[in-house]
Amino acid sequence: MDVFEKKLRDICERFHELEMQLGDPANLSNRSLLTDLSRKHAELLPVVKDFKEWERIRQEFDEVKSLLASDDPELADMAKMELPELKEREEEAKQRLLEFLKPKDPNAHRNTIIEIRAGTGGEEAALFAGDLFRMYCRYAESHKWTVEVLSSNPTGKGGYKEIIFAVNGTGAYSRLRFEAGTHRVQRVPETEASGRIHTSAATVAVLPEADEVEIDISPEDLRIDVFRSSGPGGQSVNTTDSAVRITHIPTGLVVSCQDEKSQHKNRARALKVLRSRLLEIEQDRQANEEREQRRSMVGTGDRSGRIRTYNFPQNRLTDHRINYTVHRLEAVMEGELDELIGALAQAEQLNHLQEAS
Repeated sequence: MDVFEKKLRDICERFHELEMQLGDPANLSNRSLLTDLSRKHAELLPVVKDFKEWERIRQEFDEVKSLLASDDPELADMAKMELPELKEREEEAKQRLLEFLKPKDPNAHRNTIIEIRAGTGGEEAALFAGDLFRMYCRYAESHKWTVEVLSSNPTGKGGYKEIIFAVNGTGAYSRLRFEAGTHRVQRVPETEASGRIHTSAATVAVLPEADEVEIDISPEDLRIDVFRSSGPGGQSVNTTDSAVRITHIPTGLVVSCQDEKSQHKNRARALKVLRSRLLEIEQDRQANEEREQRRSMVGTGDRSGRIRTYNFPQNRLTDHRINYTVHRLEAVMEGELDELIGALAQAEQLNHLQEAS
């Protein structure tokens, strides 16, 4: 019996325990307990039905398969014709069960805020940060998500010391959350005359966007400073105090925005980023109170951990969390991330099943 089937049988056993508790006369007078038991029973009922259907189809498949060796040619031919349909039904039932067992992501409905920062490697790291930003923009475009730059610190050569942007659309956070971590690049810089390969890095943070009603920020907890913008921006640069720096005093978090000419717009964007960072802190705190953070094959979310290497001379990308390697780096940099993110999602799902068994 594999992990998948064992987990399902455990769920069925739990379902039958709930039925016994619901029918226990000793529990009838406890309305609160009965409500809780009924809710859990209702949640498990669909998966128990699907599991029984899956078992029934598998049994029928085995019976039909055994007829292939029949001495009756007509019977064997009928069995051969039935098998593809049974296999398809079995796979459909299994997929429904897999969907039920998939861990529920409380942030699945949210938009996301991504922060990319150049790490070790100087200008080459900043250029790589810019490449990652463009990669995510193309990926977002392929999913019909919208991208809004909230704050940026460009280097002037096409790179970024830091860029913060929002990705808005259904499923954005659920898929992009796998990108959090340190991304390492190995390539020959354009300015390298000897052809020597340089190694540099950029860090990516992926935050679920918080709603205003979820994270209530008291004005007394904020210190807001305004200053003159610097860098590209037109005639208003260095002439008006439009840039905004917000410090959240209780946590020490600091967010700056200067991309807009309007001080009001920069303030609103800075608050959006701050609210998302505070939501992440709160969710981490709650998770740590409930249980120790589980280490999984797709990483712990620690931004300091190297998750991926981009080797340009070999056209190779390796994700170290699942030992996943492809030799089509150019396509990945053009935003073709679905295959990789799909592999990470499957690995996470299997790991949850193993740990829950």
